[in-house]
Amino acid sequence: MEARENLIKLCEKIGDGHYKITPDCAEYKVFEQWMTDEQIAVLMQVKGAMKINFLANIAKRAKMPKEKVRAIMHELTEIGLLVQVIVPKVDIELYLQPLYTPGVFEFLLLNEKFCKAHPEIAYAFEQHATDSQIEHAPNTPMGAGIMRVIPVESAIPAEAEQIDNERVSMYIEKNADHLCALPCQCRRVRKLMDEGSGDMDESFCLFMGHCADMFIRLGRGKKLTKEEAYELIAHVEEIGCVHQITTLENGNTFAICNCQPESCLALGVTQYFNTPKFTQSNYVAEIEADKCVACGQCVPTCANNAIEMGQKICPKTPIVKELQELPDDIEWTEDKWNTGYRNNRKHVADSGTAPCKTACPAHIAVQGYVKLASEGRYLEALELIKKENPFPAVCGRICNRRCETECTRGNIDAAVAIDDIKRFIADTELDKKNRFVPKKLHDFSDKKIAVIGAGPAGLSCAYFLACDNYQVTVFDKNSAAGGMLRYGIPSFRLERDVLDAEIEVLKELGVEFRLGVEVGKDVSLAQLREEGYNAFYLGIGAQKSASLGIKGEELSIGGVDFLREVNEGADVKLGKKVVVVGGGNVAMDVARTAIRLGADTTVVYRRKEADMPADPAEVAEAKEEGVKFIFEHKPLEIKAENGKVCALNCEAGIVECDTVIAAIGQTVEWGGLDTGKLERGNKNCAVADGFTYQTAEPDIFVGGDVYTGPKFAIDAIAAGKQGAISIHRYVQEGQSLTIGRDRLEFKAIDMDNVDFDTVKENYDSTARQVPARVDVAAFKDARAAFTEAQLKQEAARCLGCGASVVDPNKCLGCGVCTVRCKFDAIHLRKRTNLESVAYETRKKVLPEYEAERRSKIEIRKLQQK
Repeated sequence: MEARENLIKLCEKIGDGHYKITPDCAEYKVFEQWMTDEQIAVLMQVKGAMKINFLANIAKRAKMPKEKVRAIMHELTEIGLLVQVIVPKVDIELYLQPLYTPGVFEFLLLNEKFCKAHPEIAYAFEQHATDSQIEHAPNTPMGAGIMRVIPVESAIPAEAEQIDNERVSMYIEKNADHLCALPCQCRRVRKLMDEGSGDMDESFCLFMGHCADMFIRLGRGKKLTKEEAYELIAHVEEIGCVHQITTLENGNTFAICNCQPESCLALGVTQYFNTPKFTQSNYVAEIEADKCVACGQCVPTCANNAIEMGQKICPKTPIVKELQELPDDIEWTEDKWNTGYRNNRKHVADSGTAPCKTACPAHIAVQGYVKLASEGRYLEALELIKKENPFPAVCGRICNRRCETECTRGNIDAAVAIDDIKRFIADTELDKKNRFVPKKLHDFSDKKIAVIGAGPAGLSCAYFLACDNYQVTVFDKNSAAGGMLRYGIPSFRLERDVLDAEIEVLKELGVEFRLGVEVGKDVSLAQLREEGYNAFYLGIGAQKSASLGIKGEELSIGGVDFLREVNEGADVKLGKKVVVVGGGNVAMDVARTAIRLGADTTVVYRRKEADMPADPAEVAEAKEEGVKFIFEHKPLEIKAENGKVCALNCEAGIVECDTVIAAIGQTVEWGGLDTGKLERGNKNCAVADGFTYQTAEPDIFVGGDVYTGPKFAIDAIAAGKQGAISIHRYVQEGQSLTIGRDRLEFKAIDMDNVDFDTVKENYDSTARQVPARVDVAAFKDARAAFTEAQLKQEAARCLGCGASVVDPNKCLGCGVCTVRCKFDAIHLRKRTNLESVAYETRKKVLPEYEAERRSKIEIRKLQQK
């Protein structure tokens, strides 16, 4: 398309000299496809830079009839090019021509219908936010950027020198009768580009003054009372949004934008170019390491990735954090930028962090909930756990405790009894009166999700989707929910009332259960699509016993089949001598169940005892209960006489028995599921993307044993949460499954760099607490929970390995971190006292700042020589 000289001149006028206008620049492209010459002619007669224009004067300068100009001005206001002010009582129309940003781009994006018809607008805004700032970003002093962060008001220290302009409440009170809520324009850009990071363009932006009045008139803004505005601010702070204001005029803003770091284009300039002054407030966050427990709640919401989880426990070699370079006295070339900021956020310091959180597949904030429990804050501890794991009472009984395996305390005497602490916390909600049901911060009830399989992966996925108020239905062919938790784990390890109590929370969240319904038999996925389901999560597990692959194997019983029958209350008949083939946790469950049924039980394993994948504690309990073990016996054949089992023939000898139970693993049984393009791989498991869990059938996601093969409940629970995140992004328009997503890249502290001699001088030397055992029936859990006294003693044994660290050079001083912290460990400190740079002074201030910066660069070069 040929360049339009009149449009170039208009763009130069709107840009007010700040941008070089060419037919390839974003400032030109945003108008090129749709703006008419007549509209250009009128706009050229509108004084720019937010100056007041009377309709009659515009018509006179344009030499057009007033009514025609009014019609064009109304049309351009509707599109989003102008700010229209109606003077009360006298009904005079005034018009202001906004700048590109903040202004034209944002106002255009608030006209979603128009932007969908002209998708180039979104792309132009994104291009403007980068290309136009290449020279500006490093040469912009604090307070002169497009937007500026202002802190969460509750985080402003009382002793700090006060500037009213830094307070959200000042703007709300000043505009109390002129407030409205509008969708976030930056999130909308990302959505229209199919590059959303899961943050919806909900009505989170608080517009005020003339702009609020205009958007209410246009039917785009929801009018708010002052009280409703404060409720909105509290809500977005709870979600983790960063407050930003426009900087054109000190003490005035046309909006308080409530931004997400992965979506916001203004914060994006700061992150893309590594130029924090572009949006910085006057404050900086500081962490009291003694109070911090590296729970990580502040880390993902940090506006500029300034906070990382690090090490607190005493190192042999001091850990020095390298601070972010700043452009103040350095040539700010492209190698200094962070163009991949939406995908490379780093949550753990190079030194590593607490090994318990690192080792846990769900990365639960172990150190955090142990600290809360030690202070008697049990409901808060439960809330912290449930941010990653909805089934702490279940896991407190059956988890394989990888956190304890890696616990630093284990290098001194014995690991902290993390699982028993978690069980104590979680058991408080077995009583419905103490139950923690999370608050729903979003409402996505217009979307329906079907979860197939009510095992740990499916239930976890359902929980996290329900927390965002999705319509979730869980289908399972069994008569009760729980999957392998109910049918594959003996009740002496996990009593059913514990499982039922935690499933009840899902029902309170609104999850619907359709039990006794086998998808693929009673109803198909195709039918569910017709019923309006937008996505599917397959968590059907691996519930078919793997075959032994030896002669006579048809005479054996499958391990999971055996456990299912017992758990369903069937009268299972075993011989007097039972051999269990296998060395994993299922084999231990089978053996311990068989011995409770009165059988003389022997576990036969083909390798050495040290090679057994079973939890050593489970092996020890099996031995205590009388289970015998034979190692290095590879089965060859099941022998029978008169059709009845008489022995297991192994390479190393014959083991006499009259029942053989095979517990060497499980495979996936798909039934009649119509899974379309979904592929199946090793051991009949689903093939899916390892990060998003999306299959080749785009609306089908998988997780748990159906994807990985048999693993532990905590692995399935962690996968369920990730599946929920992917489904949320999939069903919402314009969202990427990967952009801005936590990569869950954790690293534990280096134990070789821990000064254990110094640690031992100050640590609590109390021995590990051991929960009591109680005399109960054979199929009841004999393991008692900690007493409260034991809990306090055990929690005190935690060495507190981790603490988060702040890079002050990156911190924007938003204060969101202070809202997330449960430990009063992070606070804002005022480090500057600079007002924003008013727009009318910038043509003088910006060149002066650039010249000063250039001088500093030259001085630094001379010093380096």
